[in-house]
Amino acid sequence: MNTWTRRDFLKSSILTGSAAVFAKGRVYGAAAKGGGSPNESIRVAVTGCRGKGAHHISMFRTISNVQLAALCDVDSTVLDGHLKKLGEKGEKPVTYRDYRKLLEDKSIDAVAIATPNHWHSLMAIWACQAGKDVYVEKPCCHNLFEGRKLVEAAAKYNRIVQHGTQSRSSEALQQVFQYIREGNLGKIKWARGLCYKARPSIGKSSGPQPIPKEVDYDLWCGPAPLEPLRRAKLHYDWHWFWATGNADIGNQGVHEMDMARWALGQNGLPPKVMAIGGRFGYEDDAETPNTQIAIYFYEPAPLIFEVRGLGRKTDDWTMDNYRGVRIGCVIQCENGYFAGGAPGGWVFDKDGQRVKQFTGTGAERHQENFIKACRSRKMSDLAAPITEGFLSAALCHLGNIPYRVGADTANDAIKEAIKDCAETKDSFERVLEHMTANGVDVAKTPSVLSPALDFDPAKEKFVSKAKYDLGFWANHLLTRDYRRPYVVPEKV
Repeated sequence: MNTWTRRDFLKSSILTGSAAVFAKGRVYGAAAKGGGSPNESIRVAVTGCRGKGAHHISMFRTISNVQLAALCDVDSTVLDGHLKKLGEKGEKPVTYRDYRKLLEDKSIDAVAIATPNHWHSLMAIWACQAGKDVYVEKPCCHNLFEGRKLVEAAAKYNRIVQHGTQSRSSEALQQVFQYIREGNLGKIKWARGLCYKARPSIGKSSGPQPIPKEVDYDLWCGPAPLEPLRRAKLHYDWHWFWATGNADIGNQGVHEMDMARWALGQNGLPPKVMAIGGRFGYEDDAETPNTQIAIYFYEPAPLIFEVRGLGRKTDDWTMDNYRGVRIGCVIQCENGYFAGGAPGGWVFDKDGQRVKQFTGTGAERHQENFIKACRSRKMSDLAAPITEGFLSAALCHLGNIPYRVGADTANDAIKEAIKDCAETKDSFERVLEHMTANGVDVAKTPSVLSPALDFDPAKEKFVSKAKYDLGFWANHLLTRDYRRPYVVPEKV
């Protein structure tokens, strides 16, 4: 397990300070006027065209009176591949490698952002300043500071900003959470978000790796440090490095975190949070945990989040489940529980017997929902407005921060520390069984533990009672040192 990451980060924070965070960013263009005819074509640009970006290209092309007007990617081969495919269909969007040039195009009405996480907020803020509406993929921010700045920018420039938590458009979840709110299962006792998704080792490199010649690496790094590539694969594996990604809790887990918070009806951040975890089962270049528990001490019911990247046992990548759910949520109430996700799920009674099934479509029409709001200029038409997206993304960061400032702790000591917290104890006991099944000697392999850290939801800061206490270091991780000129401004 890598422990140098936390120590090196703290050392770096002391040496470099945070002055660059407050540098003023450039404002592109003037805010465009909203509104327009419902029949007018909306010109959309997609930036970040691999993976999810390719999905956006496909989806926006199918929506009536929407034109895929431009593509932007720092990888020329990605752009060339899309241009070839679209050209065969008689389409030829304008292409850009530098997103700033795209924003100078006043004919673009909206942008869909599907780049690596560290670019999301800055690109979205710049788009708002340039008068463009925004569909920003999850998580909308790489840290809390920039996520709050994005919320402020959307409000200041009156932009429609949709978050890529498409489960908010799921008819099944809308119905089941309303069913729970109506009291059909009694009071909620706790909500559990689950992300059990296979994440094999990314391997170990022998040193700095060559940058693909087709990639503009300076633009790829953007707000992050311009450092040598420390992994075999540039693309996707950036998720598992703190400078660019947010671990699986901030990757796949954002969706399930959003479901759990939605079910609880919590419209703010919790007063206390703690984390347990580690990177177990293999040694590789990655920094982030592949096994993680985060506990959010909401009142009256807590939110517990579990991440597992290893299979059910050694050499078996079939994933574990909790009450039949691998990726989704379980909402425990007084008189039963719901288990499921965006496609739907079941309500069970106290004895675990099925009571009612909820099914429904909608999540696949999230882009349509965004376009509808762009036409109406009504924030209320958005299924996942940025205010909601920020809160769920922020919870993921609040689950990572205690882990990053925590310490390697013997598992027996962890069991003693959490013995009076029933839900945390349950999660950790199951994790120990999971680790053992994967060949990890839990008696000799410690886990990272942070004590519960107090958090001030109004100030969006950890409570620090003394210089260099854990709250002090945790607050350093609420933002980052931005690399000029890719600076998230203090005043948007």
